[in-house]
Amino acid sequence: MTPLLATHWKRFYILGMICIALGVFALIDTSLATLASVIMLGLLLIIAGMIQIYHSFSVKEWSSFIFSFGIGVLYCIGGILLMKEPVTGSIFLTAFIALCFILGGAMRAIIATRHTDLKRWWVMLLSGLLSMLVGAALYILLPWSGLWVLGTLLGIDLIFSGASWLNFGMILKQQNENSP
Repeated sequence: MTPLLATHWKRFYILGMICIALGVFALIDTSLATLASVIMLGLLLIIAGMIQIYHSFSVKEWSSFIFSFGIGVLYCIGGILLMKEPVTGSIFLTAFIALCFILGGAMRAIIATRHTDLKRWWVMLLSGLLSMLVGAALYILLPWSGLWVLGTLLGIDLIFSGASWLNFGMILKQQNENSP
């Protein structure tokens, strides 16, 4: 690691503290964090859609112009719908996450049962079954789970991310103090 990077330990430390604080805030009001994240996702989709549409016109001689243009339009429509109806959007996204948990868990369970000759194959089976259980619970609890799941995941991610930046800053501080 470069000594110059070690001199910036405070920036990483501050970044970590901010991420942790935002994560705690998100966990305090998971509904607000969920709706804010859905609105931001909608905005990002609109921006991506406008860029895609611009791109399609900049290469309109391309044989796939209409598909490129159509993707841009779909992004914009999806973004507008998410921003206009963030509660419905959060419920839809939570249903999608639940489906991903169920399918991912089922795949791990199937893989585990095909490899029962390996040691600790049951750990993958257990992991798959737990993912399927979480996915089913999220789906059964809809629409209520749609109001807190995304905010909870965001809060947890921010806290873990902040902890890692804080740790990185502390390591840099130690390295800075130990360098000549």
